[in-house]
Amino acid sequence: MTVDTFAAEAQTDTVDTPADATDVTAPDADTTTPAADASPSDAPAASDASPSDASSSDEPTPAPAPAAEKPKKAPAKKAPAKKTKTLELTLTVTGTADGEWKAELKQGNSYIAKNLLVAAAAVSRAAKELHEDLSGPIDEVIDAAREQQAAKVAALEAELEAARRALAELDD
Repeated sequence: MTVDTFAAEAQTDTVDTPADATDVTAPDADTTTPAADASPSDAPAASDASPSDASSSDEPTPAPAPAAEKPKKAPAKKAPAKKTKTLELTLTVTGTADGEWKAELKQGNSYIAKNLLVAAAAVSRAAKELHEDLSGPIDEVIDAAREQQAAKVAALEAELEAARRALAELDD
């Protein structure tokens, strides 16, 4: 004689009832039906017995209980949006009153490029491309530097003319 063995079941207050039986609950029990509370892990599995045990058994193998209403799956959670990795670069453009412009490019604490000479016209074009609010103040600084350079050129031309006159007087 063989005996089918099943995994030990936890004791519950619910009673297995056929699907066509009326719902009878204890006064302090919740309002769900016992069939709905039973989970597939509570039902004995027919696959637990080995094939040799099932074939030599005089008792019929119990049929698995019909699956009661399957619990609804929770709605799939959306994966959190991918955070876009930001790349932070710092471009510093400095200009002098003489109209000399230099640029430095920094990533974090390390310099990628340092003390690069940049033309004033390139700085002005870049500022216009970036934003109108940037181009106004930069163009004002460039115009002021241009006026200073024009004044310097005029002063040097006047000095050069004076030097030429002095040279011409010495030749006479």
